[in-house]
Amino acid sequence: MARARSTRPSPPGPVLVVDIGGSHIKILASGKKQRRIIDSGPKLTPSEAVAAVRDLAGDWKYRAISIGYPGPVRHNRPALDPRNLGAGWRNFDFAKAFGLPVRVVNDALLQAIGSYEGGRMLFLGLGTGLGSALVLDNLAHPLELAHLPYREGGSFEDYVGARGLERLGRKKWEKRVRDMVERLRGALQVDYVVIGGGNVARLKKFPEEARRGKNDNAFLGGFRLWEPGGVRV
Repeated sequence: MARARSTRPSPPGPVLVVDIGGSHIKILASGKKQRRIIDSGPKLTPSEAVAAVRDLAGDWKYRAISIGYPGPVRHNRPALDPRNLGAGWRNFDFAKAFGLPVRVVNDALLQAIGSYEGGRMLFLGLGTGLGSALVLDNLAHPLELAHLPYREGGSFEDYVGARGLERLGRKKWEKRVRDMVERLRGALQVDYVVIGGGNVARLKKFPEEARRGKNDNAFLGGFRLWEPGGVRV
C-alpha cells in the first residue's frame, strides 16, 4: 500500500532511536546493527537518562533523535511522569537537553509504527502493563486501553499485564489475552492485530487474526518517524 504524503521535515543526518522502559533503555543509530542497552529503574530522572544515552552512544554519529516514552505524550513532550521511573519527566524538553531535533512518542506507538504493514492495524504490547496504538491508513494514534473496564471490576491491564499473568497463571492469562484481542478487533474494526511486548513469548497459541511483533520494531518505528512519506503521527 502506498504511504500517504507528509510535510514532515527530513532529519538533518543519521537518527538515534531511544526506547525508554522501566527496566532498561535501548538505543540504536542509523546504519548500526547492534543495539545497546543500559539499566533504568524507579529513581531514574530524565536528565540522568539524557546523560546516560549520550555516554552510551558516544562513538555513534547522529543528528536527530526519536524517543519512545513509557507514558502519554503531548506536543512532543511527556504528559505525565511514568510509574516505573523517577520524577521530573512531565513536560521535559528533550530537544533542549540533547541540543538536537527530537521527536517523542509513546513507546507503544513507536512499536506500532515499526510493525505497520498497511491498512488498519491495532497494536497491543504485553509487558508490565498493556500498551496500545492504532494505525489507520498511515495515520498513527496512541491509545490508552489498559484501564478500560474488563471483568469483575478489573481493567484489561489487570488481566493481561504482568500482574494478571502472575495471578492467573499462564494458561488462564493466555485465555484472557485471546478474549481481549477478539473483543478489541471487533470493536475497532481493524484488519489485523500485532501483539508485541516482553510477554508475547509466553503465548503458546497465538490469537486468530493476530501477528507476532518484534521488540526491535521500536527501532524501525523510530527511523520511520523521520521519513517524509512515512506514517503520520
